[in-house]
Amino acid sequence: MRTEALVKRQRSFFDSRETIAVSCRIRALDALETAIKKYESELAGALRKDLGKSRAEAYMCEIGLTLSELRYVRKHIRRWSRNRTVRTPLSQFHGKSFTVQEPYGVVLIMSPWNYPVLLTLEPLIGALAAGNCCVIKPSAYSPTVSGVLARMLRESFAENYVAVVEGGRQENQNLLEQRFDYIFFTGGVKVGKMVMEKASVHLTPVTLELGGKSPCIVDHTADLKLAARRLVFGKYLNCGQTCVAPDYVLAERSIKDEFLTYVKKEIVRQYGAQPLANPDYGKMVNRKHFERVLGLMDRDRLVHGGESDASALRIEPAVMDGVTEEDPVMQEEIFGPLLPVLTVDSMEEAYVFVRRRPKPLALYLFTGDRKTEERFLKQVPFGGGCVNDTVIHLATSHLGFGGVGDSGMGAYHGKKSFDTFSHEKSIVKKYNWLDLPLRYQPYSVVKEKMVRMFVR
Repeated sequence: MRTEALVKRQRSFFDSRETIAVSCRIRALDALETAIKKYESELAGALRKDLGKSRAEAYMCEIGLTLSELRYVRKHIRRWSRNRTVRTPLSQFHGKSFTVQEPYGVVLIMSPWNYPVLLTLEPLIGALAAGNCCVIKPSAYSPTVSGVLARMLRESFAENYVAVVEGGRQENQNLLEQRFDYIFFTGGVKVGKMVMEKASVHLTPVTLELGGKSPCIVDHTADLKLAARRLVFGKYLNCGQTCVAPDYVLAERSIKDEFLTYVKKEIVRQYGAQPLANPDYGKMVNRKHFERVLGLMDRDRLVHGGESDASALRIEPAVMDGVTEEDPVMQEEIFGPLLPVLTVDSMEEAYVFVRRRPKPLALYLFTGDRKTEERFLKQVPFGGGCVNDTVIHLATSHLGFGGVGDSGMGAYHGKKSFDTFSHEKSIVKKYNWLDLPLRYQPYSVVKEKMVRMFVR
């Protein structure tokens, strides 16, 4: 009952139209920025406790990125909120055509545990900028961060404007039974399908940011040493618990062994000879995920790492060679510090391999060949990605971020966030001093000829 009453209070506040004024939206973003700065140390500490993130990684990948997004959106919000005039066809003379941005109303944001600060607050920034009221449901798997976020947001906003609902599956179910005007979900495919099913009851539009097995493809023209460095960064960041992490590598046979040599050296260079003793190396979020990742590890195919510490839920960066498409590690998204390497004889083989699998959230291509780059970018479906790097495409407010097919629908970041949480009304305003008679009956040969002149 409390959930239903909460949504009702938010809808009543939204109907007061207080959130519509751009000045109100900017004040909300100002309040959020002040809160993030005030709670920065607590958020970093909570990220360390839940996920083992170092202070530097917490700022680089979560707090700093969130502040950057907030400032970018705030800088542009006045321009985005204005009516936009578009061309009016001659057949509608004399009139004016324009669009009007309108917030959806009361929106639900359901965030995951792997980047619990970033993936909670970035959608919230877009929702507030567009003029909505928001209910936030953070993940129960990162309880320390969720608790800090709840205190931070409750201190900064009235509950009828921004509310936080903590808890697990039951709270998720209760929320999804309510009628929202928009739902933004980040998480796994299974729960994403349930969210979409629940939303369909009320025809509620959704954005689904899901995941999948994102390939990293390395050909013989790539800078192998640099490719290894950038792959290791993207794969083992946050202990591999990143939705856009390179899930597996397709390496051309002619360079595979050399490339793996560089990968092993990079793991040692970045994480040390004993990563489990590195205080800045993260941990698995809980025992269930710890054991699941270990269960995907084939010790006979390990060529580097793989040791673990059950008491700390930590797994060394691991590399498996000689992996085939049928192996267990290729049947699900890994979401951990385990890198399977598959060998291909050509880029044609890699192209066919990726094309016949579900559409991934990201794709990474290391090549110096322009034709190979153009083919993969134009002919292989995926959410987004990088050429000669990994994961950094999501760290900019100038590019939208989202999936396609099994990896999700919709996009956000920067203006995409504002657009996601806004409905764009299309308006034609006609003036009264002239009314062309062509559209009205009775029709005639002359009218038809005139219509054919105008409507082209």
